Order: sequence, then C-alpha cells, then structure tokens
Amino acid sequence: MIRLLLVDDQNLICQGLKAMLSLEPDLEIIGVANNGKVALEQVEALQPDVVLMDMKMPVMDGREATRLIRQSFPNISVLVLTTFDDDQYIADAMRSGAKGYLLKDMPSEELAQAIRLVHRGYTQLAPGLMEKLIAGTPVPSPAPSIPSPEVSHLTRREQEVLQLIGQGLTNRDIATQLYISEGTVKTHVNHLLNRLDLRNRSQLAIYAHSQFSTMPNS
Repeated sequence: MIRLLLVDDQNLICQGLKAMLSLEPDLEIIGVANNGKVALEQVEALQPDVVLMDMKMPVMDGREATRLIRQSFPNISVLVLTTFDDDQYIADAMRSGAKGYLLKDMPSEELAQAIRLVHRGYTQLAPGLMEKLIAGTPVPSPAPSIPSPEVSHLTRREQEVLQLIGQGLTNRDIATQLYISEGTVKTHVNHLLNRLDLRNRSQLAIYAHSQFSTMPNS
C-alpha cells in the first residue's frame, strides 16, 4: 500500500483527488494539507510514502516545502501536481528535489501509475515538459568557454554521455550514437549522478545543458 499526502490550497481539488485516488486498491490517502507549512507538519506526523504537491500556495509554496521535505525526509518522494507549466516552476521543483512534475489535467489512471513509479524511484514528467525544460534553461552570463572542474574530472565517455543527455536523448538513442549497449549507458548515468551529486536524470539534463550549450564545438 502506498501512503499518500495531498497538498493543495484548493479544497475542491483535494476532495476530487481523494475521491479519485481512493478507487485505486494500492493507494491510501492518509492526510491533506492546504499549504507547505502544514504539509511539513503532516509529513513529520504521518510519514507518507509520496507527497502530491501543488506549487503555488499561501504561507509556504510547493518549491520550499519540497526542499524542506527532501532535506529532512529523503526517503519520502515528492510528486508535483499543478496547473503551471512555466519553465521556472518546473526547474525550481526539480532542483528542490521533486521526483516528478505533472499537470492537473492528466487522466486519473496515468496519475495513479505515475505515483507508483515515483514510489519505486523513477522520475516522472508530464508529456513535453522535458523538452520545454531543456529549451528554457537560461544560459549563464558570462557564458563559460570551458567546462566546470566537475566535468573536467569526468572520463571522456562520461562527458559524451552527459552532453547527449543535455540534448534530450534517451538511453537507447545514446547507446546507438556511441555504439555501446543500453546497459552501459545506464551505468554511465548512475556514475554521473553520483559524481555530480545530482538526484535524478532531469537535474542531470539541466546541468548538462548549462555546461555544454555554450561551449565551442571540438
């Protein structure tokens, strides 16, 4: 059973989600909060498996609540569910440690499946958001002409994989382009996450895009 905490300042949204998700036999709604501050208190008291988090709320917004939850309770997954598909909201949520970013107009069965996948450790993004996130990543100013020291310490193959992740390629696409197995790509991705101290592939893509988008072609 996956224990859920719903966080949204609109009571009708919470009630609708509660009614909808309660139909799933493996999902249990154990609490509801109407802002990030209450969510933190509920997380500490109830210890849910997954927090379904809105972004724009009074008292404490979803970004800050996500950051504090992940900081104090790293085993609890936060899945953002909101109406906002703005680039900055998406980037802020993922940098704060959210395991996914979904929009409220998605079908109920897809939301339920996304919750299950996030609980298992997978990252979930609404269709088209990864491309939007990468396309909207701001270029630092002044732009770097050489990679950061962290990237310089990676092996050449790890740098190649990182650069292709920044271009939005899947593991299968990367394997095809580099003539290596998909399993080898997954190993490189895990090494990159550990060496760069990043939480998930979305953060890796943002980091890669910022590092390689302004570098001169070799």
